[in-house]
Amino acid sequence: MVAITLPDGSKKEFLGAVTGEEVAASIGAGLAKAALAVRVDGTLLDLYVPIEKDASIQIITGKDADGLELIRHDTAHLLAEAVKELFPETQVTIGPAIENGFYYDFSRATPFSTDDLATIEQRMKDIVARNERVAREEWKRNDAVAFFKSIGENYKAEIISSIPEDQTISLYRQGEFIDLCRGPHAPSTGKVGTAFKLLKVAGAYWRGDHRNEMLQRIYGTAWANDKDLKQYLTMLEEAEKRDHRKLGKELDLFHIEEHTPGMIFWHDKGWTIFRIIENYVRDKIRALGYIEVKTPVLVDKSLWEASGHWEKFRANMFISDSDEDRTLAVKPMNCPCHVQIFKQGMKSYRDLPLRMAEFGSCHRNESSGSLHGIMRIRGFTQDDAHIFCTEDQITAETVTFCDLLKGVYKAFGFTDIKVKFSDRPPVRAGEDAIWDKAESALKEAVNATGLEWTLNPGEGAFYGPKLEFILRDALGRDWQCGTLQVDFNMPERLDAEYVGADGAKHRPVMLHRAVLGSLERFIGILIEEYAGKFPLWLAPVQVVVATITESADAYAKQIHGELLKAGLRAGLDLRNEKINYKVREHSLQKVPVLLVVGNKEQENRSVSIRRLGSEKQEIIGFDAALVALADETKLPE
Repeated sequence: MVAITLPDGSKKEFLGAVTGEEVAASIGAGLAKAALAVRVDGTLLDLYVPIEKDASIQIITGKDADGLELIRHDTAHLLAEAVKELFPETQVTIGPAIENGFYYDFSRATPFSTDDLATIEQRMKDIVARNERVAREEWKRNDAVAFFKSIGENYKAEIISSIPEDQTISLYRQGEFIDLCRGPHAPSTGKVGTAFKLLKVAGAYWRGDHRNEMLQRIYGTAWANDKDLKQYLTMLEEAEKRDHRKLGKELDLFHIEEHTPGMIFWHDKGWTIFRIIENYVRDKIRALGYIEVKTPVLVDKSLWEASGHWEKFRANMFISDSDEDRTLAVKPMNCPCHVQIFKQGMKSYRDLPLRMAEFGSCHRNESSGSLHGIMRIRGFTQDDAHIFCTEDQITAETVTFCDLLKGVYKAFGFTDIKVKFSDRPPVRAGEDAIWDKAESALKEAVNATGLEWTLNPGEGAFYGPKLEFILRDALGRDWQCGTLQVDFNMPERLDAEYVGADGAKHRPVMLHRAVLGSLERFIGILIEEYAGKFPLWLAPVQVVVATITESADAYAKQIHGELLKAGLRAGLDLRNEKINYKVREHSLQKVPVLLVVGNKEQENRSVSIRRLGSEKQEIIGFDAALVALADETKLPE
């Protein structure tokens, strides 16, 4: 007898070995139809794998996170099979599931066209309709290499050749198509469904190396049902309208050139937003006792070697050789430099916690293929800070930081925040005992904040565990911005110390923290969050005075001057154009408030107020309007 325990605690007994398919069928026809895979004692397996001993199992369907990922991986295989049927000369490489979808990389001399994508998508649906059985096969490595070479799939052969010779290779066959894969997969192509859509073609270097062949990567999205697919496609349409690159150009905020890839040319209005955000955060942290510093951009490699960054980040550093026979690196982060400031003069326990902030200019040599507007760039400003404290102060500093972070996010309109706890990565600095202490301290601290968190295994920084703060935008997209890391290692590596109450020297704990992360990336997020319609306090131009007739120019200039004197960011439009044209122009520029004046307004010292997105207008006295606008434009608390 084989006893099967289900998620609700109930048990089923079978006379002998049983498969996930059979268990699902014994529960009900609906579950059998929806079943995609089975989790047996925590391990995800194909539905047809025999379960030969007592086990706890879960039938996986498209409603489960594992099931949705499986659908996406299966759809990548559908894509590869369809391409091979339609374009037999194409070589397949790799095709994983990714967030919200999948992709597959192909080697093909002729570029795929938009029409090709439509044809491929239809063939994928045909394969689903054929309901081909998907079967796992185990091969010896050398036999698998020889097989893929024999059918002209040299990339697959290369991948398999990199696997140790003594390992068994798993292949999955569906129809005439066979692919290398660990699995599991749905038992047939019909189970995958047709809630998928091919989205675009992009270039991708083989194995991510620019020295290799440029492959063609087809991206797609896949969901458990048509409703979810439609909802996602609608979100993509809205996201395209809000694209920060498009709006950045239309609103004259910034531009990026081929001369300086990954670097931003900030225009006046964009730089205004940048400075508002920077100064807002600056005021917040000053109130919490932070000091602000500025450290060099070029630093000798010896400091990076001592901190451990040279080994970890050397490939992403910009390097400069000086005439002093020294190798300098443009800093990719600020932390080692902050330790150098901490070390100037002996510190006492009475000096701790020492909160040291810098809006640091950092540079990282990101690959050209990963650059994306101002979201992923090579030169950026980090709202970085490092808190030097004792172990006993970690919890209090974490609680204070989390309160700061929540308040800042709320000011920008973000209240849906998730927290991930990232523990030790496979490659790291320091002994396990130090990591045990750091992880324990950070867990105690985050629990004291009252915030809920989920574990993100193995994703900590190389020097310590971290909290990642993820905010959700108006379109339901998640953005990781803030971070807090507990570091016992770097103070040791860089010989930072303080004198304790006992008169002995001790190592401080170093808390690395950022609220926004990259200011440039955060501004990109804000552009898309607000669709360019910034709240009044953040808008680069808050109000424009526009004239109906030339005879009102003097009055317009007068009230424009008073707006400026009151601290408002005000513009003046005296052009010889019809007022409807002016209103439309400034609406396209997302100006929040328009004050329209003509002869009547001049006589009464009044203004006609038009607000962005509203057809209504209100005529009130200018003095009252000025008081109201000055109040509205105050920074959030």
